[in-house]
Amino acid sequence: MSHNTVDTTGDTSGAGAARAGYGQLLRTPRAWTFLLPGFAARQPFAMLTIGTVLLVQHTTGSYGSAGAVAAVIGVSMALCAPQGGKLADRFGQRTVLVPGVLLHTVSVVTLITMALAGAPLWALFASAVPTGASVPQIGPMVRARWAATLGDRRGPEGASPLLGTAAAFESVTDEFTFVIGPVIATALCTGVHPAAGLVAEAVLTLGGGLLFAAQRATQPQPSHTRGKGSGPASPRASALSEPGVRVLAVAFLGIGTVFGGMQVSLTAFAEEIGSPGANGLLYGIFAAGNMLAGLVCGAVAWKTGPRRRLLVGYTGLTLATSVLWVVHSVPLLAGLGLLVGLCIAPALITAYTLVESLVPASARTEAFTWLTGAVALGQAAAVTVAGQLADAHGASAGFMVPLAGTALALATLLTLRSRLAPTDSGRIAARGMGHRVPVTVD
Repeated sequence: MSHNTVDTTGDTSGAGAARAGYGQLLRTPRAWTFLLPGFAARQPFAMLTIGTVLLVQHTTGSYGSAGAVAAVIGVSMALCAPQGGKLADRFGQRTVLVPGVLLHTVSVVTLITMALAGAPLWALFASAVPTGASVPQIGPMVRARWAATLGDRRGPEGASPLLGTAAAFESVTDEFTFVIGPVIATALCTGVHPAAGLVAEAVLTLGGGLLFAAQRATQPQPSHTRGKGSGPASPRASALSEPGVRVLAVAFLGIGTVFGGMQVSLTAFAEEIGSPGANGLLYGIFAAGNMLAGLVCGAVAWKTGPRRRLLVGYTGLTLATSVLWVVHSVPLLAGLGLLVGLCIAPALITAYTLVESLVPASARTEAFTWLTGAVALGQAAAVTVAGQLADAHGASAGFMVPLAGTALALATLLTLRSRLAPTDSGRIAARGMGHRVPVTVD
């Protein structure tokens, strides 16, 4: 198999360096030391929203209230995650991660206690703020570790042929967490106890997060310890100053509305048909589509550039979400959910790959956290609006939220697509070289 290679001036070519496979990537020295604990520690991101929704809905009887509490968590995470990423770039991942993991665990336990005690909604909001603000950003940290680990394994073209494979692998891993995370949380909440999903989330965060933080050898070098010649940009500069990152953040808001809208609307749909357990199955099928598409995207030798693939992916996602609200059959909804999932991974992988060429290494963790924060913010807005719509008009109305979010994201991408082209300084920073040569992008 081989990657499609793209000249950094924008030209594409079907020929180029042979694509580095997943097997070669996983044989990278010390990769497993951060992959295994990272996998455990990133599960909570997929479990937190649905676990909160199920617990608060159980204790209050309202999807609107449940969605509002989950939204507070999402907004808090979206606002604080990029700042945590910036601190991790500057002072090191361990320095930021250890206190964050401990704070998150305490915050989740407090939220569970408040909900089960029948505390008023404002008290749930108060405990939701630190819960979201302290969510460990393991996915962006793992991506930054791949970039740092592979930085010394450059090919003759200046960029490691494994970077694109790593981007695809991480997106597949993210999607896999969204396959099993919500299913596990739903099964625990419906089969064990309404709070069991959040309890599991806290345990995985604590154990996986501390083990991940302990892997110092693969941690990217903190920017404040680098020499003056180690990067072209000041470590204090925000990744959001790059126009392309801002465009991608808006696009990821749309993906967040799909995750949030699907979680709430599928839960409400399962309740309407009298089969609450079907929620986990339906959401698992939706997330499985994400994972399968991610596997394929990492294996295909693309003949089109990343910006075009991004637009095609969002167009397909918008079309797929446009008919969710009219479906009232479990088999049809499962099939349509699979189709929606298949459209998400190509957009995610392409966007994360573009980040490599848009920002320097000194701001990469922050850039990744802006994108995951945008997903969380979109998810927060979606669970709030979808919850209100589901309460007032039923599950079908909630499915309108993913359509609205993806349509707005697509319109933004079409209007501002030119800003996704790397600047000259962005290319040099991403590749470490100033030559106009083809670079493997995914």
